[in-house]
Amino acid sequence: MKEKKENTLAWYVVHTRPKCEHIAASMMAGPEGVETYCPRIRFQKSTRRGKVWFVEALFPSYFFARFIPSESMRAVKYSQSVIRVVDFGGSLTSVPDRAIAELKAEMHDVEICEVLVDVKVGDTVELTEGPMRGLKGIVNAMLSGADRVRVLLEFLGRENAVEVPLSKILTEHKPRAVVAPR
Repeated sequence: MKEKKENTLAWYVVHTRPKCEHIAASMMAGPEGVETYCPRIRFQKSTRRGKVWFVEALFPSYFFARFIPSESMRAVKYSQSVIRVVDFGGSLTSVPDRAIAELKAEMHDVEICEVLVDVKVGDTVELTEGPMRGLKGIVNAMLSGADRVRVLLEFLGRENAVEVPLSKILTEHKPRAVVAPR
């Protein structure tokens, strides 16, 4: 059984140094007969400098490589920034082709997908920073200006309206992924 697995083209998970996934994947994809897939997301985050766009791996420190272990394991294992090919108990475990296809479909068949968080009046949100961190409330109004919302919170036995930046709330619905502009 092991001989068959060693000679079969399949997807495997490759563990890399932090923040080096896309570099390792691009260095590996080439003449060695290795196909790579490193899905990444692009999102906006508030920093001291204001809102900044970030691009990170969807699976930090990991990407997928499709190869025949008996032919390409050495090239994969010893590629730049690669720590190891993930195994379980010393046995290589492949990722089903169907799982990679579903992931690519979810990512709209691009490697970098932009993640937008849509917040609407009536959404339930949770505060993520400040003295009221962890409290849940309902968005009462979208305010103009620096991406602010008014949230109704039940606090000390009564409802209070609090104005907070969008970056300081967590929505209960899934973020929406869109194809990132090139």
